[in-house]
Amino acid sequence: MKEHKNILETELYQPIHDYFVKLGFKVHAEVNGCDLTASKDGELIIIELKLNLNLDLLIQAVKRQRLTEYVYIVIPRPNFSMFSRKWKDLCFLVRRLELGLITVSLKGENPQVDIILNPSPFNREKSIRASQRKTKSIIAEIQGRHGNYNVGGSTRTKIMTAYKENVIHIACCLKKYGQLSPKKLREMGTGKKTLSILNKNFYGWFERVERGIYKLSDQGYKELADFPELVAYYTKELSQIDEFG
Repeated sequence: MKEHKNILETELYQPIHDYFVKLGFKVHAEVNGCDLTASKDGELIIIELKLNLNLDLLIQAVKRQRLTEYVYIVIPRPNFSMFSRKWKDLCFLVRRLELGLITVSLKGENPQVDIILNPSPFNREKSIRASQRKTKSIIAEIQGRHGNYNVGGSTRTKIMTAYKENVIHIACCLKKYGQLSPKKLREMGTGKKTLSILNKNFYGWFERVERGIYKLSDQGYKELADFPELVAYYTKELSQIDEFG
C-alpha cells in the first residue's frame, strides 16, 4: 500500500480510543506490547495501529490471535479506490486470516472510523464453492493443453494457452490437407470451438475461401513455424488418423 508520509501512528490512537469507549469498552494503550486493548464483560479485543497494511503487520496481528480471537488492525484510509482489485485482494487476505480491519480517515476536523471487517471464522468450504467456476476453467485449460510449453513465473513472454493450441491444431490440419470445412476439421479432433476460432480469426491465420470452407493464410503458414514442437505433435496425430482412419 502507498505510504502515508504525513501521518503518525499516534494520530490513529485517539479516534480508535473514542470509538471503542462509545461502545462501552475500557480502552488502554501499550499493554504488554499491544498498541491498544479494549475490554468489556470478560471480552478482550487487541488492536494494532500501523500506517501500512504489510506483511509485518499481518504477522504481528496473527500472533495476537494466540491471546484472543478478536484482533483488529487499524490503518489510515487508503489513497487508492476501495473498489479496486488491489483493495479487494487485501481485504480477502485479512478475512482469510480471520482478522478485523478498521480504517481511519483523518481528513477534516472529525476523524472517521470505519469497520471494514470484523474478526470471524473463515469458511473455506464456502469460499471453494463460490470459486467452482474458476476451478472448472483451470481444469478445462489443463485438459486443453497437450504439453508444457510455458515457464512458470513468466510475465513478459507470450503464454501458450489451450486456445492457442487449438488454433495451431486447426492450422496443422489446413496445412496438411488444404481447404476444409469446420465439420471436417471437427472430425479430425479440433473440437467444438472450431467454427468460432475460424470466424473470429484472432491471429489472422485463416481465410474463408467460400461459405463453409477455410484455408491457412500466408501469415498462418509463416507463424506456424514458430511452434515446431506442437506442429510435430499434431502432425504425428494426423498421421495416425491417416493410418487408422
